[in-house]
Amino acid sequence: MRTYFHVDMDAFFVSVEELYDPSLKGKPVIVGGRPDERGVVSAASYAARKFGVHSAMPLRTAYKMCPQAIFVDGHPERYREYSEKVYETLRGFSPLVEMASIDEAYLDMTGTERLHGPPLRAAHQLHQRMKEATNLNCSVGIATSRLVAKISSDQAKPNGVLWVIPGSEVAYLAPLDVRKVPGVGKVTEKNLHAVGIRKVGDLARLDERFLEERFGKWGLALAGKSRGLDAGGWFDTEIGAEEGPKSISHEHTFNEDTADVPQIESTLSHLCEMVGRRLREHGLHARTIQLKLRYSDFSTITRAHSVARGTQIDTELFEEIRQLFRANWRAGWPVRLLGVHASGWAQGEEQMDLLGEDRHEKWKQTLAAADRLRDRFGEKAVSLAASLRGNFRERTHENPASLPGKRPKK
Repeated sequence: MRTYFHVDMDAFFVSVEELYDPSLKGKPVIVGGRPDERGVVSAASYAARKFGVHSAMPLRTAYKMCPQAIFVDGHPERYREYSEKVYETLRGFSPLVEMASIDEAYLDMTGTERLHGPPLRAAHQLHQRMKEATNLNCSVGIATSRLVAKISSDQAKPNGVLWVIPGSEVAYLAPLDVRKVPGVGKVTEKNLHAVGIRKVGDLARLDERFLEERFGKWGLALAGKSRGLDAGGWFDTEIGAEEGPKSISHEHTFNEDTADVPQIESTLSHLCEMVGRRLREHGLHARTIQLKLRYSDFSTITRAHSVARGTQIDTELFEEIRQLFRANWRAGWPVRLLGVHASGWAQGEEQMDLLGEDRHEKWKQTLAAADRLRDRFGEKAVSLAASLRGNFRERTHENPASLPGKRPKK
């Protein structure tokens, strides 16, 4: 029988901001941008949540619900720094640590009893060590599966510990709303409600064949999850298993729709820089480059092109993306959102003609130097000239380019 911890940092982004500005403590704080921007809430303090504010909510909606809140742009560099501290603290308890996002992690604690004692004692030690190392609070869920550990850490918030004793998983899950099951979003919840499934216990009582017929493979995964088993999605791989990204993408929503072509193309150049940086971090070369273009009326198109040679060079990505944009943009139509997506990894680096190879090699060396400067001084330290007009503030994400413990191969 295995023992898993799910450690979730409490109001992580807000808590880090409070370390730098103690005057924020106890106040309604919203991280993600300004109230007049089009972005979404990245995090809200518990004081702001009392007004109904939650993550992923539009900033303008959050302002209407809590106009007295303090809105903070967010500082991704700070969050990455503290995420590293969290990871190092967790590594002191188990060699098997998986960062699920910038502020949460799974630990396989199986076989650590001689070192840390029984699960509950180990969790309280971790709780204390985390506070000492980061000055931040966390909640810890303990269970025989990662799924139940994650659900129990949510139930333990804020700053608590909850252990679901082995053998009691089904009884623990039964009275919970199906939305508590990881992977069940609004659409799935609505579909489950349509067939009379509101509680996890309702799900557990149904025949697997019915769920499979109704929901396909996801139905089988739901059946397993209702019994407290790790099934589907994130739980298909073991903790610590190396699994590179299947695609890499970045998007930007303009604060005001624009039909200014130089502005649009400069923004696309900056997005290509961001994608190229992550491709190089992971040692990947993309064969398929895709443009996402959303107009002011929310109509959205995606157009992709497969290149003859896989690339991780910003300028080569931009050449492809610019061609896709110019071939597909409806002239004069204001643009709301842009996205650049790379996938279809090539096996290694292929050769091209001598003239192209010489230019490619020069850019490769130049970007390697640029990456070193960014590593030392931050992502804004250096940029392509074509991107300067399109530079925008980095959004605060739960899943940044490189999570601690998942350092990509060079």
